[in-house]
Amino acid sequence: MTSLFIFLQESASLAVGPMGAAIGAGLAAIGAGIGIGRIGASAMEAIARQPEAVGDIRANMIVSAAFIEGVAFFAVIICALVIFI
Repeated sequence: MTSLFIFLQESASLAVGPMGAAIGAGLAAIGAGIGIGRIGASAMEAIARQPEAVGDIRANMIVSAAFIEGVAFFAVIICALVIFI
């Protein structure tokens, strides 16, 4: 138990929090890029299968991409706040 307290005191002096926040921001951006890429690929496959449903597929794709981008932006802002505050 005392080794845990010693570890926490040492890690506080090394500023591990900003490093973790920077890694979190990077992971959020990478995850959003992968997610939006998968949405685009799936939408293109769906349009190829049903060309008459282009409008509905495109609308759903844009809404889904906007939600993913919003969550990623929120994660990056929270990580930036951890780094600078």
